[in-house]
Amino acid sequence: MAEVRNKNKPISPLFIDTSDPEVIETFLKMGVISGVTTNPTIMFKEKFATNEVEVKKHSLRLAKLIDPFPISLEVTSNDPKEMISQAKELAGWARNVVVKVPVHGPAGELYYLEVINKLAVAGVKINCTAIMSPIQGLMAALAGATYVSLFGGRVANIGHDASFEFRKLRDLLDLHAPEAKIIAASSREAYNITEWLLAGCDIITVVPDLMKVFLIHPYTKETVQMFLDDGAKLKGK
Repeated sequence: MAEVRNKNKPISPLFIDTSDPEVIETFLKMGVISGVTTNPTIMFKEKFATNEVEVKKHSLRLAKLIDPFPISLEVTSNDPKEMISQAKELAGWARNVVVKVPVHGPAGELYYLEVINKLAVAGVKINCTAIMSPIQGLMAALAGATYVSLFGGRVANIGHDASFEFRKLRDLLDLHAPEAKIIAASSREAYNITEWLLAGCDIITVVPDLMKVFLIHPYTKETVQMFLDDGAKLKGK
């Protein structure tokens, strides 16, 4: 894919949330994405993997496709030792792998941050996920996460203004953990993309269907068709 890289162009703030190589390549050729987020659930849903061996094989394919941009892959255990082992294995699959680890466990287990800290010390890049509040994001960054993923769509689902939460997280990180990058996750509407970027997010994860929604505008289609019709008239067609 080296032919589509342009070192002089801005880095896109958009990561695509999929495991479909054709979709990834389509948007990569446009130059509008700079990363991929995926997990076994997405691979199963999109029918690219049905077991651990296939997950690894497909992940390696995606990592090579998106390189040198990052791909986030997820640990699937709740045991701290196994989480660390899994994370190190995932990170060893390719140089651009970032490992997704939630901010805490399903029963509120706090050792997830300890896992993140140990992995960060070991040089593993972490995307801390399932963050629902600015203070969780700060704690994840302080533990050593490279990326902190605040789930804006879910925050909005329970009645909070996601943009306001992102602005608070931006202020907290600028003050105390400026190296960490904010990922806005679980976007639901095309409107989210503009609003959350303006709220200070570094990156937004977007599913392919939503990407098409904010790229394709009905008035653009109408206007371009008018241009083509008028061009045909000038040619006497």
